[in-house]
Amino acid sequence: MYEKTTKINNSTGLHARPASNFVRETAKYKSKITISNMESGKSCNAKSMVMVLTLGLANGVGVKISAAGEDEQEAVDSLVALIDSGCGE
Repeated sequence: MYEKTTKINNSTGLHARPASNFVRETAKYKSKITISNMESGKSCNAKSMVMVLTLGLANGVGVKISAAGEDEQEAVDSLVALIDSGCGE
């Protein structure tokens, strides 16, 4: 398992459009990927749009991205970079 932490920097958080970009990126990887809200302690399957939205990832919230599988490091690094870039917004 490989994991990294970062913070949501979108002014409106990880709402529908950036969450959609995030979930679309997860689909590129074979690994099982989890995203966790570091404030609430809740985690979910990062490949599920509905579940990602239920985490309530607002601006400034810390998140942990974890992956387990053959491409785990590439997946986590890519997803953290996407969050750090604002998820396309």
